[in-house]
Amino acid sequence: MRIVTLGCKVNQYESAYIRSKLLELGWIEAGEGEPCDLIVVNTCAVTQEAAHQSRQAISKVARNKSRHGCLVVTGCYAQVAPEVLGGLKAVDIVVGNPEKTDIPHLIAQFRPKSQTIIAVSDIQTQKKIEPLPVTRFFERTRAFLKIQDGCDSFCAYCIVPHARGKPRSLRPGEVIDLLEAIAGEGYKEVVLTGIHLGKYGVERGEERGLVRLLRSIGACGLDMRIRLSSLEPGEISEDLIEIMATEEWLCPHFHIPLQAGDMGVLEKMGREYSPKEFEALVLKIERTLPLAAIGVDVMAGFPGETEKAFANTMALIQDLPISYLHVFRYSRRPGTKAAELPEHLSPRLIKERAKRLRDLGREKKKAFYKRCIGFRFKVLSERKVGGKPHLMRGFTENYLETIFSAPDESPGKLFPVEIKGVVDQKATAEIIS
Repeated sequence: MRIVTLGCKVNQYESAYIRSKLLELGWIEAGEGEPCDLIVVNTCAVTQEAAHQSRQAISKVARNKSRHGCLVVTGCYAQVAPEVLGGLKAVDIVVGNPEKTDIPHLIAQFRPKSQTIIAVSDIQTQKKIEPLPVTRFFERTRAFLKIQDGCDSFCAYCIVPHARGKPRSLRPGEVIDLLEAIAGEGYKEVVLTGIHLGKYGVERGEERGLVRLLRSIGACGLDMRIRLSSLEPGEISEDLIEIMATEEWLCPHFHIPLQAGDMGVLEKMGREYSPKEFEALVLKIERTLPLAAIGVDVMAGFPGETEKAFANTMALIQDLPISYLHVFRYSRRPGTKAAELPEHLSPRLIKERAKRLRDLGREKKKAFYKRCIGFRFKVLSERKVGGKPHLMRGFTENYLETIFSAPDESPGKLFPVEIKGVVDQKATAEIIS
């Protein structure tokens, strides 16, 4: 078998669950280029480009499907366009997001040369999120845990609410049980993730549910550190910043979608904050946690984005203590409000603006890394570097990609280090006693 995953950390987590279940049933992973009796492609549809990449991935892996093999397509693209994927000659089973747990059963039903199986239900009817126990994250030293699913924000450019449904969350006890199981496997870091993580517990009427969950996790005294995935600007409260500043087990790392630094563009996007509010949030984080990583999502080329509007975005990012950028090029996505807007920009202009943003992102990352020189952190070792003895790569709690010499080359261990320099967008460090 082979599993191919595109898109976000939630997809990665769900693929890990599918992989674990298939291995339990006796499936064996195929080597590179080997014919496969079973292929699962977990797709993304966050942009039109992501959907195109998903189709390319399906076409590519289909070449390795054995004569009587089965190709399963699941994920967000399968959820929003089952008829498109079901019409592809190589595809045997199309599975919606709620049905991912049924994949082993659906595979058992498959018969070669039979009609395509389409198992995709109405995502908007989903009211619960099932715990997906995963304790093995293959080829990874950092574990993930999906604690939330769904989004009801309906930003103008985004198809995700149609692919993931309404917000729903695991209960705190379920989260802690899963974390304890992961800790029992020896993982030293877990990333809590969700489609809209800041809405954890909102469907139960919980106020500040994520902060309350974190306090419950802290009371457990687990031997691991916790990192949070993306949070919307309006969902980063003073309580959350404070707990991150006072608890060593909680990584000082924020990833915040900005998308644009121009008020007019933000209003067209349907985003519920202003550039000034975003600026105030970032400066508040920096005052409380001067060396926290502050990563930012930003989009280039939204319809109607003038050169002045783009300049406003560049200026806002330039002036703030942002650590790195994730840059996305806008692409027209059928089914979204933005697809119907006038003044769509040319692909050439969007590409050029994305490049300018990425160049700025490299500058911000280098400046952040330099600010950390001389400070001490803990690095989670991931893998050896270039086959060199004792030279390891890993990430600090504030997300510095770090190269250091370690006496133990085993991955998944925490080492106290001092940052000594910056080379090729990476920190260099020495282990301290």
